[in-house]
Amino acid sequence: MQQHLKLLTDEQIIQFITQGYLVLNNELPNELHLKVMSQIHEVLQEEGNPGNNILPRVPDIQKFFDTPVVKGALTGILGPDYYLHPHRHCHYNQPANQNPGGGNWHKDGYWSAMRSHRPWWAMIFYYTQAITEELGPTAIMPGSQYNEAYPGDDKPFLLPTGPAGTMVLVHFDLWHKASLNTSNMDRYMLKFQFARLSAPTAPSWDHQKEGFQLPDGMSAARLPVWQSIWDWMRGQAEPEGTDQSIDIERLASLAQSQNEDAALDSAYALARAGAEGISKLHAIISTGTYEAAKRATYAILTAGEQAINGLIDLLEHEDGEKRSLACSAIGMIGAPTDEALRELIQSLSDENESVRRHAAEALGMIAEPSEQAVAALTRTLEEAVAKEREERASHAETDQSYIRNKIGYAAALSLLRVGRYGNVSEVILALNKALDSSDRYVRAYAFEALTFLRTEEAVDVLLRYYRSARWCPDTNKASTF
Repeated sequence: MQQHLKLLTDEQIIQFITQGYLVLNNELPNELHLKVMSQIHEVLQEEGNPGNNILPRVPDIQKFFDTPVVKGALTGILGPDYYLHPHRHCHYNQPANQNPGGGNWHKDGYWSAMRSHRPWWAMIFYYTQAITEELGPTAIMPGSQYNEAYPGDDKPFLLPTGPAGTMVLVHFDLWHKASLNTSNMDRYMLKFQFARLSAPTAPSWDHQKEGFQLPDGMSAARLPVWQSIWDWMRGQAEPEGTDQSIDIERLASLAQSQNEDAALDSAYALARAGAEGISKLHAIISTGTYEAAKRATYAILTAGEQAINGLIDLLEHEDGEKRSLACSAIGMIGAPTDEALRELIQSLSDENESVRRHAAEALGMIAEPSEQAVAALTRTLEEAVAKEREERASHAETDQSYIRNKIGYAAALSLLRVGRYGNVSEVILALNKALDSSDRYVRAYAFEALTFLRTEEAVDVLLRYYRSARWCPDTNKASTF
């Protein structure tokens, strides 16, 4: 671990697990924040919102992410090899905006094939000026990252405030919304997304306490969920021992109830109940409603390799959605068994597009996958890009083209994670072709994967791409050359 990072504490990790957010304060000169805010204001007013290009358009923003505070926090949540995702956005909240309540509560659309309670993804909200409640900071609903359905208007929410440079690090699935700006000033918030590249094998923060200790006064109702995530982030693959004192039949019934909180907590408790509890979760995934099956999938990750055989059986399920869930679970468990890898590779040829996408992502989450698995991902990426090129040339792009791009960028992201375990020359060839994709995220993942491999061959490809893709931050419509 790099010593210059300001690592998170156990208490901060527990807050992130239970509440889904951390407020970070960078100690950087106020002049830098003012400079960046001025540049952003000029870009927005003169050129419009640059979207994903906000960082190359205002390069000083990168300085805020390179501090010991922010790098230490991201390392603690996402591991030391986290990835700054190419999607980023400047949210401009003007005084007295037209929506009387601000925005609508929502979760962001996600890049992963399936959402995850485990922190594979995170976001940072960065404020260029001192942020007060009157300026309309992004409202967050603490602890709501585990709720698929909107938790309800009666749930407490928070308006994080702080000095210029305040950053709010949130779980990707935390419910949030824009709040009303009641001041007479413009408010700027930059949203950046980050991805984990590998599952944890040990704590990546200043870890001192073995046990998960609830903050004073906090209910233990969600403890099975929190404990599972705490163990995973510490590199503990599966629970130590089983809970023999629970009523398995009652929990299995509750895990399929309409009450999301009760269903989720019960499903996680089943995962700690040994073989019988795991078998119940397999059955729920197989025969339950899609919502119940999805909760069972989240929970069954807790059981680790004990759940793999039953999940492999589910890859033969007649329902493509159930096969997709099984792919995701096998990938997020990350067990590199020969049979699991073989079956996931086979799923890349499934008739169902969703299954193929979930399988492509799952193979990137397996710890040290086989060369055959990487070769299969390489073929999947090449086929997606080749088909996309054919459709583009014949002007025959359809809704299926969009789905194929999803499969393509799942394969490209997986090669970023595991491409080094295969034939690197073949991987580089596929990534080079992907740089010609019409999908900006396929291109971005391919570019980053080449950077990660960093062989002489990869660098040659990168240099050729860079010469046409580089960005000049001073070039704009008022100063074109």
